[in-house]
Amino acid sequence: MEHLPTSHRNAANLIYANEEKWRIGRDILSRYTGTEPEGFEKQIILTNFAYYAERFAAIASDAVSTRGTAMGAVHSKELGVSIIDFSIGSPVAALIIEVLATAEPKATLFLGICGGLHRSLVVGDFVLPTAAIRDDGASRHFMPPQVPALPTFKIQKFVSQILVEDGLDYRTGVVHTTDYRFWEFDEPFKQQLYDERALAIEMETATLFSVGFASKVPIGALLLVSDLPLAEGGVKTREQARAVFHQHTDRHIEIGIRAMSEIAERGEHIRHYRW
Repeated sequence: MEHLPTSHRNAANLIYANEEKWRIGRDILSRYTGTEPEGFEKQIILTNFAYYAERFAAIASDAVSTRGTAMGAVHSKELGVSIIDFSIGSPVAALIIEVLATAEPKATLFLGICGGLHRSLVVGDFVLPTAAIRDDGASRHFMPPQVPALPTFKIQKFVSQILVEDGLDYRTGVVHTTDYRFWEFDEPFKQQLYDERALAIEMETATLFSVGFASKVPIGALLLVSDLPLAEGGVKTREQARAVFHQHTDRHIEIGIRAMSEIAERGEHIRHYRW
């Protein structure tokens, strides 16, 4: 293996091309979520918060909840959707999207929260990312640094359609994904964000897009602006976090459920292009 070109070594590491890795990935997915790969619906929502899974269970009349060693999941055959609360951060995002390949989903949607960077954004706004800046540590193990982190276009297109049908406004653009916490106190980093013109900042989107692309998992994202960290007094506090969940997250999860529930029937065929 040492003498193979880099591209060949990377190909052997991809989960769909490595029988042993696929087998172990199935075991990890089952162990971490409490659900076998065959138990997942073909449309899957990913979230960072238990509240989203709880709301999903309350909305789905036939909800079945499972709990593994690290994550929770809820499934609804009636909706044709499963949801996974995978926690926070790029390493665990890379893990869940890679092993999720063994469930062979047709569409995956990340419902995350983000800090709004552009001055026009307010708390409660929706951001539909067209790309993400890869300032994370996990995606480099899957894709060369020059490869952009892009969502599956047709998923974003369908989520956009749902938002328009519901009369909801949203923003599109590039978000910055970082694994650097407390960056708010780093002035050079903040200047970098200004220079990039990124709409928002968060911790998982670029990882999910990059590893989803490498693992042939169709993936999109709809982000909710939860705070405005560049504004004076804009860093989120406990009280502000509670207010965001109380006022905005129900609509967020309801849009995600509708999009994933209807995409199988109404959405165009989603194809993950070979490369």
